Amino acid sequence: MSVAVIKYDDSMTRWQPDARGRLQQAAMELYLDRGFGQTTVAQIAERAGVTERTFIRYFADKREMLFDGSALLQQRMADAVAGAPAAATPLEAVGAALDAVGAIFVDLEHSRTRQVIIDSDSSLQERELIKRDRLATAITQALRERGVEEPGASLAAQTGIGVFHVAFATWIAPPNARSYADIARELLVELRAVTRPR
Repeated sequence: MSVAVIKYDDSMTRWQPDARGRLQQAAMELYLDRGFGQTTVAQIAERAGVTERTFIRYFADKREMLFDGSALLQQRMADAVAGAPAAATPLEAVGAALDAVGAIFVDLEHSRTRQVIIDSDSSLQERELIKRDRLATAITQALRERGVEEPGASLAAQTGIGVFHVAFATWIAPPNARSYADIARELLVELRAVTRPR
């Protein structure tokens, strides 16, 4: 009886950890090199060293890969509004939501790169607007659950998303090195100053 010896090519790994992270890294690189519209799922999977089937297991499509953290962001913001002190004003509760974002927005270079990619494609810009609208809706609902009536809940939520957007744009603009949370807090102070009666 002979013994079969199976040899594996050392350059081909049978399994590598963090397929999700490798897919995200590969996608960002390809989107920058070739453009979002010119990059295929097959190319992303190949660069990450996985199959297209693996890609589909983690992400619905190549666009949603850039918005993978949206659900977490929305939940954190809504939870922060709900968890704000009972005596907090609607705007103070929204401020708690912006503070919660500061724990998520910590990788400045990644966020800058992601924004360059989004700015380069109109379908991604549209998806970004949908994300912001969903955030506003979630915050509005959280404020209503705190007993804030309309139109106050919607006004506070929309104002908060305005601050969220301006804070993000300021944070990723070179040569800024301050934290997102610090910028958002400064903008809330500025907002109160410009809306204070003279």
